[in-house]
Amino acid sequence: MELHALTIHALQDLLAKGEISSLELTRSVLDRIDAVEDKVSAYITLDRNNALAQAEGADEQRKRGEGGSLCGIPLSIKDVLCTKGLRTTAGSKILEPFIPPYDATVIEKLRVEGAVILGKASMDEFAMGSANENCAYGVPKNPWNLAHVCGGSSGGSAASVAADECIASLGSDTGGSIRQPASHCGIVGIKPTYGRVSRFGLLAYASSLDQVGPLTKDVRDAAIMLKAISGYDPRDSTSVNQPVPDYTAALGADLNGLTIGIPKEYFG
Repeated sequence: MELHALTIHALQDLLAKGEISSLELTRSVLDRIDAVEDKVSAYITLDRNNALAQAEGADEQRKRGEGGSLCGIPLSIKDVLCTKGLRTTAGSKILEPFIPPYDATVIEKLRVEGAVILGKASMDEFAMGSANENCAYGVPKNPWNLAHVCGGSSGGSAASVAADECIASLGSDTGGSIRQPASHCGIVGIKPTYGRVSRFGLLAYASSLDQVGPLTKDVRDAAIMLKAISGYDPRDSTSVNQPVPDYTAALGADLNGLTIGIPKEYFG
């Protein structure tokens, strides 16, 4: 069984039953990174030793009956979100030495849920791009065809998910920067409603449009990730103080009668 190829919800079940450990899972993902990263170039910074330490910590949490919905799940993070003690470059040489002294709110939430942070994923410099060809640390490739672009600006996040170099990822979206690379790489991406997810600790591109969201292997995983990162944050003045629903509860709903609106003027 190739653990690195599984979804969050499949791994949740295996971890809960004690059939695998987070350490085994994280080693599987790191082995996958060793096998394909030289071709895919999805990461700017890989935090191998800390990832293994986090995995061991997640296993201890689980033994104590603790840990949240992402306990022991290895994730990549777009390099536009501040991670305490881990370099955050926004794909630019300008920020090459920048090591944040704090976590973005979404990173805090992931840590509370027990996630394992593998490292920082490639992106267009300061998120200004749509093919991820504008990055000071190399150009990530589309795992399905290395001659093709992976989309941007969250290209490294999308490529790392599609190449099984993580189980899921976080990206940011201003005008398609999650949705477009997700489409290019054949995975799921969602730009949440404005104010649903805190932007505190996100290096802004266009703050009236920026949102943080998940990139995942399937829709259920996207729902799990979105619930984990959503919620009111007084440190973000645009954050909305509304309850966070269980997004997975709606996945089995009957779609009969559902209407999808398409703005013809926009799409031509």
